[in-house]
Formats: sequence, structure tokens, C-alpha cells
Amino acid sequence: MDLRQLTYFMAVADTQHLGRAAEKLHLSQPPLTRQIQQLEAELGVQLFKRTPRGMSLTAAGEALAHDARNIHSLVAQAAERAQRAGQGQVGRLDVGVYGSAVFGVVPQVLQAFAQRHPEVELVLHHAQTPLQLPALRQGRVQLVFERLLPEVDEIAVVPVAREPVLLGLAAHHPLSAQAEVDVAELRDETLIVGSSPAITAMTLQLCRAHGFVPRLSTPSSDIVTATVLAATGAGVTLVPGSMTQVQIPGIAYRRLRTLQPVSMDLHCFYLRDNDSPLLAAMLQTVREFRAGQASWSLSDGAMPPGTDNGA
Repeated sequence: MDLRQLTYFMAVADTQHLGRAAEKLHLSQPPLTRQIQQLEAELGVQLFKRTPRGMSLTAAGEALAHDARNIHSLVAQAAERAQRAGQGQVGRLDVGVYGSAVFGVVPQVLQAFAQRHPEVELVLHHAQTPLQLPALRQGRVQLVFERLLPEVDEIAVVPVAREPVLLGLAAHHPLSAQAEVDVAELRDETLIVGSSPAITAMTLQLCRAHGFVPRLSTPSSDIVTATVLAATGAGVTLVPGSMTQVQIPGIAYRRLRTLQPVSMDLHCFYLRDNDSPLLAAMLQTVREFRAGQASWSLSDGAMPPGTDNGA
């Protein structure tokens, strides 16, 4: 017994007439009659009573019709779900995040995606930088939000946000009394850096452009840890604007006065050959989000919210 036989059976059961069922199925009556006879022979039961006015179901036929309707409903649901999965509307998407990338705009992007695709399960994975590319290659994540990009040809990159660079320092630090700190004023400070070579390189380049070589700390595990250390007075650190969303006791954030604009860019990246509809749907959300957003503007003297978290 297959779905075609069940379809033929249900057409006769619903119309209670071979001729009308054949017309509904766009068949001639003899082939339909043979299909019903073959189904009865296969099951070893009589499904219909033949009457002068048409066909009526036997007890066995009633039982089969009940289950056949359920089967047809499940098949229709499966077909619809497959179509929606192909359109990126249902399924599961595994996303990698690390460090400060989890703050700021990433929750907003994920929220926008979830609102548009409520039947997609979003699963977040803490993915340290060295493990991100293997996780992509092994299919454990389909997309990574990060500031540091792997230099390999197999990935494609979509920009997410451009964030201003702020100075993170202890709220009791003398420089915290200023609304804006010139980079040159960091000459005698210990700059606490995270584990990102790209951000460390940016820090070195920025300081050298202002006439000095900075005294760098031993690298911390990430920007968040570096900021916690800065709050203790162990040094100062450069952070993306999204760090102001993190409540760290004793930290203050101040604008930097620089010779040239400087930012920390957030990207998402994925394997070029990944043609997942779910991934495509997320990338569309990212692009639309970026098109509607701008980096925080600090030129008007306003600081992002939460720039002082206590003394």
C-alpha cells in the first residue's frame, strides 16, 4: 500500500462513487476500479460495499479512511515544513559568538531574526577565536560574529557594525575627570590588551601615531577580562562602544581624542560554500540591520549610556 493507492481510496470514500472519484482524479473509471480491487486484495478485506447508488464504506473501510486522513494530513504538513525549511523559515541555526561580540548589536540582530523567523531555533555557542574556523568546517556552527577575521579564502564576510573606540579606566583614575582623553595622555599608562592580535596591533598603531610606544600588559583572555582589570586600576584599556552595555563595578568609559577616526568593526563570517536557506535568512537580517543602523555618534559630546559604573 502506498500514498497513491490511499489517494485513490480516499477519493472513492469521499465521493462514494467510482465515476465521480475517477473524474476528480482525472482518470478513467476502469483503472481506478483495478486500483481499489488491488488494494482490497493486498489488505485481504473488503473496503467498499457496492450498491446501485454507488459505494459505501465497510467497517474495514471506515477504519482505513480514518487513518488515511491522518496520513494525508501528516504528508501535507511534512511537505509544508520542507518548503518552509527551504525558505529559511524553520529549522535550527547554530551561531558562534566570542568576547565583546556578544554585547551591543548582536543581541539586537538575533532578536530581529527571531521576530521574523519565530519557528527557527537559534543556538548560541561560545567560540574562542582559534576554534571558530574548525567549528565552521565541522558544521557545529554556521555563522560566527567576531572582530578578528580568519585570513582564509574559504570564508565570506559580512560587516555588522562599526563601533567607536573608547577608553576604559577605573572610575577613580585621574583621567576619568575628563570628558575626553587624548591618546597622547596614555604615554605613561599600562595598556591592558586582550588576546586579539588585531586589536593589539590597532592599539600599537594608534599610540605610535601619537608619538609613543605603549607599555602593554600581559594579554588577557578577552576584552571583558581586560576591562575588569582596568576597573581595578591595573591599567587602562581600549574597548568597543558596546562594552558600555556591560555592568562592571568601578569602570568608567571616556571618549578618545585621536588624530584620525578609529573604530572596532564587528563582522560575521561563514563558509562560502554553505548554501543553507537558514544562513541566507540570517545574512539578510544582518544586512538589513546594518543598513538601518549607524555607529554611535560621539561628536555631539554625548556618551553612550552606562559609561560610569560606580567608583
